[in-house]
Amino acid sequence: MASPKTNNYYSKIISAIWLIFIAGLLGLGLYVYAVSINFLNLFGELPDFRALENPKSVLASEVYSEDNVLMGKYFLENRSPVDELRDLPQNLIDALIATEDIRFEEHSGIDFKGSFAVIYYKLTGKQDRGSSTLTQQLARNLFRTRTDLNKGLLSSVPGMRMLIIKTKEWIMAIRLERSYSKREILLMYLNTVDFGSGAFGIKSAAKTFFNKAPKDLQLQESAVLVGLLKGPSYFSPVKNPERSLLRRNTVIDQMQKYGFIQATEAEQAKSTEIALDYRVENQNTGIAPYFRTELSKFLLRWCKENGYNLYEDGLRIYTTIDSRMQRYAEEAVRENMEKQQKLFASYWKGREPWTYDNGATIKGFLEQQIKLTDRYKALKARYEDNEDSINYYLRKKIPMKVFTWEAPGEKEVVMSPMDSLAYYKRFLNTGFMAMNPLNGYIKAWVGGNNYKYFKYDHVKQGRRQPGSTFKPVVYLAAIDNGYSPCYQVMDVPVTFPAEDGRPPYTPKNDDNVFSGRSFDLREALAFSKNSVTAHLVQKLTPAVIVKYAERLGFSSKIEPVPAVGFGSSDVSLYEMCGAYGTFVNSGKWTEPVYLTRIEDKNGNLLLNFVPKSRDIISEETAYLMVHLLKGGADIKGGTSYYGLRFRHKLKNEIGAKTGTTSNYSDAWFMAITPDLVCGSWVGGENRSIHFRSAAYGQGNKLALPQYGLFMQKVLADKSIAINTGPFPKPTAPLTVEIDCAKYNNMGGLPQDSVNQNEILNPNIQLDEGI
Repeated sequence: MASPKTNNYYSKIISAIWLIFIAGLLGLGLYVYAVSINFLNLFGELPDFRALENPKSVLASEVYSEDNVLMGKYFLENRSPVDELRDLPQNLIDALIATEDIRFEEHSGIDFKGSFAVIYYKLTGKQDRGSSTLTQQLARNLFRTRTDLNKGLLSSVPGMRMLIIKTKEWIMAIRLERSYSKREILLMYLNTVDFGSGAFGIKSAAKTFFNKAPKDLQLQESAVLVGLLKGPSYFSPVKNPERSLLRRNTVIDQMQKYGFIQATEAEQAKSTEIALDYRVENQNTGIAPYFRTELSKFLLRWCKENGYNLYEDGLRIYTTIDSRMQRYAEEAVRENMEKQQKLFASYWKGREPWTYDNGATIKGFLEQQIKLTDRYKALKARYEDNEDSINYYLRKKIPMKVFTWEAPGEKEVVMSPMDSLAYYKRFLNTGFMAMNPLNGYIKAWVGGNNYKYFKYDHVKQGRRQPGSTFKPVVYLAAIDNGYSPCYQVMDVPVTFPAEDGRPPYTPKNDDNVFSGRSFDLREALAFSKNSVTAHLVQKLTPAVIVKYAERLGFSSKIEPVPAVGFGSSDVSLYEMCGAYGTFVNSGKWTEPVYLTRIEDKNGNLLLNFVPKSRDIISEETAYLMVHLLKGGADIKGGTSYYGLRFRHKLKNEIGAKTGTTSNYSDAWFMAITPDLVCGSWVGGENRSIHFRSAAYGQGNKLALPQYGLFMQKVLADKSIAINTGPFPKPTAPLTVEIDCAKYNNMGGLPQDSVNQNEILNPNIQLDEGI
């Protein structure tokens, strides 16, 4: 029997143990409380109740087409949320729980059993495993617990940083469990976790690795994605396919172990190879990248003015683009440009394509052009006037990828920066736009050959001389000032006298021949007779032509010079489509628009976009312009007739105009139908790079085919409602006769003896101040 002294000794030990235990509990409680309130800023801040109830997650803003197809995103982190857990496959949820947190339904944010198991594994040297629950991981993802923003004064003390981080995650996990249901936590986790390859959240991951929606993921695919959570780079199926396969099979084994799947299903899934459809999302990919870049310029301004972040706030942006028309436009451009590039390469084989007007090669062309590049400017800043060092790096050959029209669209080469410059200068460039003239909605926008390699946009950013596609502006001025489509003009030279230091100017016809016969205005526009345009410009004056151009929406500077009617001033394809749309829209100019509305991440309307429009010409004048333009497609010998009606076999009503600038530097084509206006441009990056033959370089050879191919595809798609004609007539009867045969052979009179006063309305005075 123990003595009283011994009993007293043991009693003191037990009391001491209890005191230590209670003190430990109190200390732990005080420590947790101190962390939760960030006592004396020792531990770093924790999110408050409001942040917990409304956790802010960085969300990509999404761009949608008019037919509700996701076109692309603007993001810092490629993160788009899944709205409901029911939109996810059960195999994905099972794989996640089996692998990451099997006691997810049992714990309240902290898995103490798992934590003690981790300590045991570490002490015994057995296989390591993680102890963080899904809720703790969610807290880490939502509130960035491991960033510098959340560090307190004690974070720099050795050993304290991770203890504080873990404590914070425990606290927030418990708070999250109190605020959200288990299903909500699962959904939030899957919407925020990093899967690697720039994909945040399951929606982006499924799209990136398998090009499908999460709901369509198969068991083996879900296992691959869950396997990435342990190490997105280490277990990447792209970078490390063997590791990814082993990790996927481990996930499947876990699912079998915990009864989510049967052994036969597990073996079948593990026997399947990983079949990726890997597509990393960035601005180079997706639908209409040139368009989305232009759209972002407006959106960034709007977000700045209205307190939103385009890259983080999950805005939903709805555009006017028709995804089907956009696809057909891109296909048409690719088919045409691949063919034209082969012809161009063959035409200039063995010669440099950068030439003066007389055909002589421009000496030192590349040396001058390289100085305009960012690479040269960076080298210049680094080496200052050390030209030897600059030239060394400009001519140093390095491995790189370059664009090619051959599949898959790029190839690996060894080139110097000078070689690369020469390579890309030999490419023809292009732009294509389609617009509904009745409401200004842009339906398709292709700004170049390939956005990844040709960033410059040739729809709105680029401006080039439009050539004869500008002639309808002259004809509009004539019609609006009393000229009839049947007004006849002799095909003879017209000379503009010397003025303001300019020499006398006598425009030539395309074939350098003046026939001496008379052409009515419809024929003259169809055959693109420069002599007739010169006659009209001289009668109306260049200043009047400029006024009409401004009324048609041209914001580019149009110079009032004698050559104005031949497209001597640079304009954009965007402006041209807007101008031509006026003719179809009964005389109302409508600004081309690409945006309909913007919503926040919850679907609340932030902006409803209404296009600008104004009446600028009468309904009759607009219809007469349509009648004139139809001549280009319908009169035999018209510049668009063969290409549209025979080469591309288009039977619908079309108004059309081709355009070619001096030395074939620019090839243009404009076309109108009752509910579509299209513009096409093809040319070199520099005006000195072009074909030197009408057989290859004219608008009907280079630019028209893109429209023809596009319309063939659009008309073949019965899901697209396109009005094939006829063009609607004005509500009031026409006041002029448009059947020129009633004038031309009246009583057997020769064409050049028609009384012009019957065709030119003498009561309308030229308005110089329009």
